[in-house]
Amino acid sequence: MTRPYFFGYGSLVNRKTHTFTDMSPATLTGWRRVWRQTTYAPRPILTIEPCAGVTVSGVIAHVPNDDWSTLDAREHAYDRVALGSGLSHASTAPSMVATYSIPTEKFPQPTKPRPIHLSYLDVVIQGYLTEFDEATAMQFFATTVGWDAPIKDDRHNPAYPRHQSLTKGERAFVDKALAETRRREALSDADGTSP
Repeated sequence: MTRPYFFGYGSLVNRKTHTFTDMSPATLTGWRRVWRQTTYAPRPILTIEPCAGVTVSGVIAHVPNDDWSTLDAREHAYDRVALGSGLSHASTAPSMVATYSIPTEKFPQPTKPRPIHLSYLDVVIQGYLTEFDEATAMQFFATTVGWDAPIKDDRHNPAYPRHQSLTKGERAFVDKALAETRRREALSDADGTSP
């Protein structure tokens, strides 16, 4: 009997955004996160794409009732992609694991970059801080590309429908990590060493 699981690497890491159970840590090698600019949404969409030598931390969880329909509806902008040998986890339950990714050609690019919404980034990082630790949350910033997008502080009026309240410490962590990442990206651009 097929026992399907999904690999989450963004908001799905945060248990407050769903009711999926049986979650456990996992890593996916040979992929990286990308803030993909599209005309589909008013903000860049976090996705993953193949990239040799990069490892992404995340979680795997059982697909409820072995039925993909709920997840497919939540991730309707994405394509579901079966994962193979690059996935590592301690669970013995999954017979197959898939994730969600948006290929470059799926949506047109906007004429100007769209801003990363803090209400969304907050949810993702809160998930990493809860499920992992600060080092893994920092790895999120280091293994994601597209930080040159504008940033929109919508915390006072969150645009992300699954937004969460952060503790003072969580918010400070996000703000500091984001500032450090953008400073590093700016230096890389100035040196001509950006990916």
